[in-house]
Amino acid sequence: MSEFFSLACFDYERKLMQRKLPLIITATPNICWLHPEVPYPQTPEEMAEEARLCREAGAAILHMHADDWPTYIAAVRAKTDIILQCGMSSEPIPDRMEIFRHHGDMISIITSHHDEAFAEVDTHALHPREELEEYAQLSAEYGVKLEFETWHTGSIWNLNYLIGKKLVEPPYFTSLFFGWPGGSWSPPTVEEYFYRRRHLPDGSLATVSIMDERQIDILAAAIVAGDHIRVGTEDYPFDRQGNVAQTHQLVAEAVELAAAMGCPVATLEQAREIIFPKT
Repeated sequence: MSEFFSLACFDYERKLMQRKLPLIITATPNICWLHPEVPYPQTPEEMAEEARLCREAGAAILHMHADDWPTYIAAVRAKTDIILQCGMSSEPIPDRMEIFRHHGDMISIITSHHDEAFAEVDTHALHPREELEEYAQLSAEYGVKLEFETWHTGSIWNLNYLIGKKLVEPPYFTSLFFGWPGGSWSPPTVEEYFYRRRHLPDGSLATVSIMDERQIDILAAAIVAGDHIRVGTEDYPFDRQGNVAQTHQLVAEAVELAAAMGCPVATLEQAREIIFPKT
Protein backbone atom coordinates (compact mmCIF):
# COMPACT_ATOMS: atom_id res chain seq x y z
CA MET A 1 0.00 0.00 0.00
CA SER A 2 3.03 2.28 -0.26
CA GLU A 3 1.58 4.44 -3.02
CA PHE A 4 -1.70 4.83 -1.20
CA PHE A 5 -0.05 6.12 1.94
CA SER A 6 2.41 8.33 0.09
CA LEU A 7 -0.31 10.00 -1.99
CA ALA A 8 -3.00 10.28 0.69
CA CYS A 9 -3.24 13.93 1.67
CA PHE A 10 -6.11 13.74 4.11
CA ASP A 11 -6.54 12.64 7.70
CA TYR A 12 -7.40 8.93 7.76
CA GLU A 13 -9.61 8.80 10.85
CA ARG A 14 -11.44 12.02 9.97
CA LYS A 15 -12.33 10.68 6.52
CA LEU A 16 -13.56 7.39 7.95
CA MET A 17 -15.84 9.23 10.35
CA GLN A 18 -17.25 11.20 7.42
CA ARG A 19 -18.17 8.10 5.43
CA LYS A 20 -21.92 8.27 4.97
CA LEU A 21 -22.60 4.94 3.27
CA PRO A 22 -21.52 1.36 3.99
CA LEU A 23 -19.21 -0.25 1.44
CA ILE A 24 -20.90 -1.96 -1.52
CA ILE A 25 -18.84 -4.79 -3.01
CA THR A 26 -19.38 -5.92 -6.60
CA ALA A 27 -18.21 -9.41 -7.60
CA THR A 28 -17.02 -10.13 -11.17
CA PRO A 29 -16.72 -13.92 -11.70
CA ASN A 30 -16.09 -13.65 -15.44
CA ILE A 31 -13.28 -14.32 -17.89
CA CYS A 32 -9.91 -12.83 -16.95
CA TRP A 33 -9.09 -10.88 -20.10
CA LEU A 34 -5.33 -10.82 -19.47
CA HIS A 35 -5.09 -14.39 -18.14
CA PRO A 36 -7.84 -16.33 -19.95
CA GLU A 37 -6.51 -19.62 -18.55
CA VAL A 38 -7.87 -18.65 -15.10
CA PRO A 39 -10.98 -20.76 -14.38
CA TYR A 40 -14.34 -19.01 -14.09
CA PRO A 41 -18.04 -20.06 -14.26
CA GLN A 42 -19.04 -21.01 -17.81
CA THR A 43 -22.54 -22.42 -17.38
CA PRO A 44 -25.67 -20.94 -15.79
CA GLU A 45 -25.41 -23.47 -12.95
CA GLU A 46 -21.76 -22.63 -12.28
CA MET A 47 -22.51 -18.91 -12.34
CA ALA A 48 -25.44 -19.34 -9.96
CA GLU A 49 -23.32 -21.28 -7.48
CA GLU A 50 -20.50 -18.73 -7.63
CA ALA A 51 -23.07 -15.95 -7.17
CA ARG A 52 -24.31 -17.68 -4.03
CA LEU A 53 -20.78 -17.96 -2.67
CA CYS A 54 -20.04 -14.32 -3.47
CA ARG A 55 -23.24 -13.24 -1.72
CA GLU A 56 -22.29 -15.27 1.37
CA ALA A 57 -18.77 -13.79 1.31
CA GLY A 58 -20.11 -10.22 1.40
CA ALA A 59 -20.83 -9.06 -2.16
CA ALA A 60 -24.11 -7.25 -2.80
CA ILE A 61 -23.78 -7.03 -6.61
CA LEU A 62 -22.94 -9.69 -9.20
CA HIS A 63 -21.48 -8.29 -12.44
CA MET A 64 -22.29 -11.13 -14.84
CA HIS A 65 -21.57 -12.06 -18.44
CA ALA A 66 -23.81 -14.46 -20.35
CA ASP A 67 -24.48 -15.90 -23.80
CA ASP A 68 -28.12 -16.65 -22.90
CA TRP A 69 -29.44 -13.91 -20.63
CA PRO A 70 -32.85 -15.41 -19.74
CA THR A 71 -31.29 -18.71 -18.66
CA TYR A 72 -28.49 -17.11 -16.66
CA ILE A 73 -30.76 -14.58 -14.96
CA ALA A 74 -33.23 -17.32 -13.96
CA ALA A 75 -30.47 -19.62 -12.69
CA VAL A 76 -28.87 -16.97 -10.49
CA ARG A 77 -32.18 -15.74 -9.11
CA ALA A 78 -33.18 -19.27 -8.21
CA LYS A 79 -30.05 -19.57 -6.09
CA THR A 80 -29.54 -16.13 -4.51
CA ASP A 81 -31.04 -12.68 -4.09
CA ILE A 82 -27.84 -10.83 -5.05
CA ILE A 83 -28.29 -7.70 -7.20
CA LEU A 84 -27.82 -8.66 -10.86
CA GLN A 85 -25.68 -6.27 -12.89
CA CYS A 86 -25.62 -7.52 -16.49
CA GLY A 87 -22.44 -6.71 -18.37
CA MET A 88 -20.99 -7.19 -21.88
CA SER A 89 -21.46 -3.50 -22.63
CA SER A 90 -19.53 -3.74 -25.91
CA GLU A 91 -22.49 -5.51 -27.54
CA PRO A 92 -25.16 -3.50 -29.42
CA ILE A 93 -28.56 -2.83 -27.90
CA PRO A 94 -30.49 -5.41 -29.99
CA ASP A 95 -28.23 -8.17 -28.60
CA ARG A 96 -28.96 -7.04 -25.03
CA MET A 97 -32.71 -6.53 -25.09
CA GLU A 98 -33.30 -9.76 -23.13
CA ILE A 99 -31.68 -8.06 -20.13
CA PHE A 100 -34.46 -5.48 -20.19
CA ARG A 101 -37.23 -7.96 -20.98
CA HIS A 102 -36.16 -10.28 -18.15
CA HIS A 103 -35.61 -7.39 -15.76
CA GLY A 104 -31.99 -7.59 -14.76
CA ASP A 105 -31.53 -5.22 -11.83
CA MET A 106 -28.81 -3.26 -13.63
CA ILE A 107 -27.22 -3.09 -17.08
CA SER A 108 -23.70 -1.89 -17.82
CA ILE A 109 -23.19 0.75 -20.48
CA ILE A 110 -19.91 2.36 -21.44
CA THR A 111 -20.17 6.13 -21.61
CA SER A 112 -17.35 6.47 -24.14
CA HIS A 113 -15.93 3.87 -26.56
CA HIS A 114 -14.49 0.39 -26.16
CA ASP A 115 -10.79 0.34 -27.02
CA GLU A 116 -9.20 -2.54 -25.17
CA ALA A 117 -6.16 -4.69 -25.94
CA PHE A 118 -6.52 -8.03 -24.18
CA ALA A 119 -4.51 -11.25 -24.38
CA GLU A 120 -6.68 -12.88 -27.02
CA VAL A 121 -8.90 -10.10 -28.36
CA ASP A 122 -8.60 -6.48 -29.46
CA THR A 123 -11.93 -4.74 -28.82
CA HIS A 124 -13.11 -1.66 -30.71
CA ALA A 125 -16.73 -0.55 -30.43
CA LEU A 126 -18.24 2.89 -30.84
CA HIS A 127 -20.98 4.01 -28.47
CA PRO A 128 -22.33 7.35 -29.70
CA ARG A 129 -24.49 9.64 -27.61
CA GLU A 130 -27.55 8.52 -29.58
CA GLU A 131 -26.99 5.02 -28.22
CA LEU A 132 -26.61 6.36 -24.67
CA GLU A 133 -29.91 8.21 -25.06
CA GLU A 134 -31.60 5.02 -26.21
CA TYR A 135 -30.23 3.17 -23.19
CA ALA A 136 -31.60 5.89 -20.92
CA GLN A 137 -35.03 5.58 -22.52
CA LEU A 138 -35.02 1.78 -22.17
CA SER A 139 -33.92 2.11 -18.54
CA ALA A 140 -36.91 4.33 -17.80
CA GLU A 141 -39.30 2.05 -19.71
CA TYR A 142 -38.19 -1.26 -18.14
CA GLY A 143 -36.97 -0.08 -14.74
CA VAL A 144 -33.45 -1.47 -15.22
CA LYS A 145 -30.78 0.70 -13.54
CA LEU A 146 -27.88 1.90 -15.70
CA GLU A 147 -24.31 1.29 -14.59
CA PHE A 148 -22.13 3.96 -16.23
CA GLU A 149 -18.71 2.51 -17.10
CA THR A 150 -16.37 5.46 -16.76
CA TRP A 151 -12.89 5.23 -18.28
CA HIS A 152 -11.80 8.87 -18.38
CA THR A 153 -13.20 12.39 -18.03
CA GLY A 154 -14.74 12.21 -21.51
CA SER A 155 -16.99 9.48 -20.11
CA ILE A 156 -18.03 11.92 -17.40
CA TRP A 157 -18.83 14.58 -20.00
CA ASN A 158 -21.23 12.14 -21.65
CA LEU A 159 -22.84 11.32 -18.31
CA ASN A 160 -23.36 15.03 -17.70
CA TYR A 161 -24.85 15.25 -21.21
CA LEU A 162 -27.52 12.69 -20.23
CA ILE A 163 -28.14 14.49 -16.96
CA GLY A 164 -28.47 17.83 -18.75
CA LYS A 165 -31.12 16.36 -21.04
CA LYS A 166 -32.95 15.00 -17.98
CA LEU A 167 -32.72 11.45 -19.31
CA VAL A 168 -31.29 9.90 -16.13
CA GLU A 169 -31.90 10.43 -12.43
CA PRO A 170 -29.64 10.09 -9.40
CA PRO A 171 -28.06 8.19 -7.91
CA TYR A 172 -25.75 7.73 -10.91
CA PHE A 173 -24.03 4.37 -10.46
CA THR A 174 -20.58 4.78 -11.99
CA SER A 175 -17.72 2.30 -12.27
CA LEU A 176 -14.28 3.88 -12.66
CA PHE A 177 -11.79 1.73 -14.58
CA PHE A 178 -8.02 1.81 -14.07
CA GLY A 179 -5.21 -0.10 -15.76
CA TRP A 180 -7.34 -1.80 -18.40
CA PRO A 181 -5.04 -2.00 -21.46
CA GLY A 182 -5.81 -0.34 -24.79
CA GLY A 183 -6.76 3.11 -25.97
CA SER A 184 -9.10 3.58 -22.99
CA TRP A 185 -6.26 2.89 -20.53
CA SER A 186 -5.70 5.14 -17.55
CA PRO A 187 -2.94 4.78 -14.94
CA PRO A 188 -3.85 2.51 -12.00
CA THR A 189 -2.84 5.08 -9.40
CA VAL A 190 -4.50 6.74 -6.46
CA GLU A 191 -3.69 10.10 -8.04
CA GLU A 192 -5.76 9.20 -11.12
CA TYR A 193 -8.59 7.92 -8.93
CA PHE A 194 -8.80 11.20 -6.98
CA TYR A 195 -8.57 13.22 -10.20
CA ARG A 196 -11.43 11.45 -11.90
CA ARG A 197 -13.52 11.21 -8.74
CA ARG A 198 -13.44 14.98 -8.35
CA HIS A 199 -15.08 15.40 -11.78
CA LEU A 200 -18.06 13.09 -11.15
CA PRO A 201 -21.40 14.90 -10.90
CA ASP A 202 -23.17 15.30 -7.59
CA GLY A 203 -25.36 12.32 -6.88
CA SER A 204 -22.82 9.78 -8.16
CA LEU A 205 -22.09 6.42 -6.55
CA ALA A 206 -18.53 5.48 -7.53
CA THR A 207 -17.12 1.95 -7.72
CA VAL A 208 -13.51 1.22 -8.69
CA SER A 209 -12.29 -1.54 -11.04
CA ILE A 210 -8.53 -2.15 -11.33
CA MET A 211 -6.80 -4.53 -13.74
CA ASP A 212 -3.32 -4.28 -12.25
CA GLU A 213 -1.16 -5.61 -9.43
CA ARG A 214 -1.48 -2.21 -7.72
CA GLN A 215 -5.16 -2.88 -7.21
CA ILE A 216 -5.01 -2.68 -3.42
CA ASP A 217 -3.82 0.94 -3.49
CA ILE A 218 -6.98 2.16 -5.20
CA LEU A 219 -9.26 -0.23 -3.28
CA ALA A 220 -7.94 1.19 -0.01
CA ALA A 221 -8.23 4.78 -1.23
CA ALA A 222 -11.83 4.22 -2.35
CA ILE A 223 -12.76 2.65 0.98
CA VAL A 224 -11.34 5.60 2.90
CA ALA A 225 -12.93 8.17 0.59
CA GLY A 226 -16.41 6.68 0.96
CA ASP A 227 -16.70 4.99 -2.44
CA HIS A 228 -17.27 1.35 -3.39
CA ILE A 229 -15.19 -1.48 -4.84
CA ARG A 230 -15.33 -4.25 -7.42
CA VAL A 231 -13.24 -7.45 -7.31
CA GLY A 232 -13.16 -10.79 -9.10
CA THR A 233 -11.52 -12.85 -11.80
CA GLU A 234 -12.48 -10.36 -14.51
CA ASP A 235 -10.66 -7.51 -12.79
CA TYR A 236 -7.61 -9.06 -11.08
CA PRO A 237 -7.67 -12.80 -10.28
CA PHE A 238 -4.82 -12.91 -7.75
CA ASP A 239 -5.04 -12.78 -3.96
CA ARG A 240 -2.68 -10.86 -1.68
CA GLN A 241 -0.16 -13.73 -1.83
CA GLY A 242 -0.14 -13.65 -5.62
CA ASN A 243 -2.09 -16.90 -6.03
CA VAL A 244 -4.96 -17.37 -8.47
CA ALA A 245 -8.23 -17.18 -6.54
CA GLN A 246 -11.91 -17.54 -7.30
CA THR A 247 -14.13 -14.51 -7.08
CA HIS A 248 -15.81 -15.40 -3.78
CA GLN A 249 -12.35 -15.73 -2.23
CA LEU A 250 -11.41 -12.28 -3.52
CA VAL A 251 -14.66 -10.89 -2.11
CA ALA A 252 -13.82 -12.39 1.30
CA GLU A 253 -10.38 -10.80 1.11
CA ALA A 254 -11.98 -7.43 0.30
CA VAL A 255 -14.27 -7.79 3.32
CA GLU A 256 -11.19 -8.42 5.49
CA LEU A 257 -9.54 -5.29 4.08
CA ALA A 258 -12.63 -3.22 4.86
CA ALA A 259 -12.79 -4.62 8.41
CA ALA A 260 -9.12 -3.81 8.97
CA MET A 261 -9.87 -0.22 7.93
CA GLY A 262 -12.91 0.02 10.18
CA CYS A 263 -15.37 0.23 7.31
CA PRO A 264 -18.76 -1.53 7.48
CA VAL A 265 -19.78 -3.60 4.45
CA ALA A 266 -23.27 -3.01 3.10
CA THR A 267 -25.85 -5.70 3.58
CA LEU A 268 -27.91 -6.56 0.53
CA GLU A 269 -30.82 -4.59 1.96
CA GLN A 270 -28.63 -1.52 2.53
CA ALA A 271 -27.17 -1.78 -0.99
CA ARG A 272 -30.65 -1.91 -2.53
CA GLU A 273 -31.72 1.16 -0.55
CA ILE A 274 -28.63 3.06 -1.71
CA ILE A 275 -28.79 2.09 -5.40
CA PHE A 276 -32.58 2.00 -5.82
CA PRO A 277 -33.90 4.64 -3.39
CA LYS A 278 -37.66 4.84 -3.13
CA THR A 279 -39.06 8.13 -4.37
